[in-house]
Amino acid sequence: MSASRPENVHQARLLRLLRDEGPRSRAELGDVVHLSRSKLAVELDRLAELGLVETAGLAASRGGRRSSVVRLAPGLRFVAFDIGATSIDVAVTNGELEVLGHVSEDCDVRQGATVVLDRALDLLGKLRDEGLLPSVHGTGIGVPGPVSFRDGMPVVPPIMPGWDRFPVRDAISQELGCPVRVDNDVNIMALGELHAGLASGVDDFLLVKIGTGIGCGIVAGGAIHRGVSGSAGDIGHIRVDEAGPMCACGNTGCLEAYFGGAALARDATAAARDGSSPQLALLLADRAELTARDVAEAAAAGDAVAVRLVREGGRNVGQVLAGLVSFFNPGLVIVAGGVAGLGHTLLAEIRGVVYRRSPPLATGNLPIVLSELAGQAGVIGAARLISDHVFTDA
Repeated sequence: MSASRPENVHQARLLRLLRDEGPRSRAELGDVVHLSRSKLAVELDRLAELGLVETAGLAASRGGRRSSVVRLAPGLRFVAFDIGATSIDVAVTNGELEVLGHVSEDCDVRQGATVVLDRALDLLGKLRDEGLLPSVHGTGIGVPGPVSFRDGMPVVPPIMPGWDRFPVRDAISQELGCPVRVDNDVNIMALGELHAGLASGVDDFLLVKIGTGIGCGIVAGGAIHRGVSGSAGDIGHIRVDEAGPMCACGNTGCLEAYFGGAALARDATAAARDGSSPQLALLLADRAELTARDVAEAAAAGDAVAVRLVREGGRNVGQVLAGLVSFFNPGLVIVAGGVAGLGHTLLAEIRGVVYRRSPPLATGNLPIVLSELAGQAGVIGAARLISDHVFTDA
């Protein structure tokens, strides 16, 4: 069941304040939104009638009659689907975007839209069975490819066969009976960092996701920059070397062809098979193929080939990132995604290249850091995406 929406810009602003700042007294809310006491009372009373807010006791006195505390209704629920190339994460949050339940499983996005979305809905069913979903007020979805944000569907996604122009938004909206918004998985991670991560309070930053592929969420002026057709930030397909390996996009020498999860698995498996890395050969003996996690394990054990793969990858990412930093002048760069699990060896290489190649004015006060949201950036960001939509005036 879908909930009511705010009816005007004042109600929408009050809801976003309560989402971002938590419960507040009527007096504090009045200070921020600059409404008279009587006008504020009208708007809050209407939001309570709509089932979006409720009163929660009295605030400390500010020298007169004590003001009541207002909070978002505790029954508000947002659903988040973070669909990656090799996994699905599903979460339920409250109105303040606190994660109440989170389940995930391995899943190959190449199985196609119907199969993958059915799996996501099955996972949501587990959370519903736990009593976490009295109602659904909105659903945010991230997918690992270019998205037409206006139409709510992927458009010619290189690693998502069978998804091109599949009506993800409309299909899930019909299934769950609520508003739905769909975006690129990197953009929702950037929103997650903006809401609850290291980028909280930073208006201009880059979120670089290094997973199966490589992408970049661009936040400018506190909002996601998607570009005209939704493909802004597709940095995995910036060319590093014309003579480089073939990429999934059909071009040669792309960053992703050198250093995404798939490229890392390819190079690690080759090193295991040709005997140049005993440690990787040992790991390959136990499984069909190697992953970025195996490279991290081998590098941590001091395997020279694994360490070289990580460093070369970091240098290539740093080379592309240096150009972005010179162009965009961000206040922060966050590195996230499965391959970011390679940790500080990777981070040191990226930092070294960016700090050497970008102008001192751009990097003089530029932190380049690993995400601290422990795999929840995507689901928090998906919830933020749909709450931004629901908490606007209808």
